[in-house]
Amino acid sequence: DPLHVANEGKLVAVVGEADAEKVLTCVKGHRYGAEAAIIGEVRAEHPGRVVMRTLLGTSRLVDMLVGDLLPRIC
Repeated sequence: DPLHVANEGKLVAVVGEADAEKVLTCVKGHRYGAEAAIIGEVRAEHPGRVVMRTLLGTSRLVDMLVGDLLPRIC
C-alpha cells in the first residue's frame, strides 16, 4: 500500500479552508512545490477518520498502520 511506505520529500499539511488557496500558492512558489495540490478536506461525517476517494470513485477508510514501518535501506 503506497500510503504506508516511506516517502521522502513529501508534505501533508492540514490548513483552514479560508487559508488553503493562499498556502497552496505559497508552496507552489517554492522550487520543490511546483506539483503541490489540495487533495482533501475535513468533513463532519467522519470525525477523527480519514476517508479517501479511489480512482474508481469509491470511498476507502484509511486505517492506522498496524505494526512498525520497515527501515529504509539506502
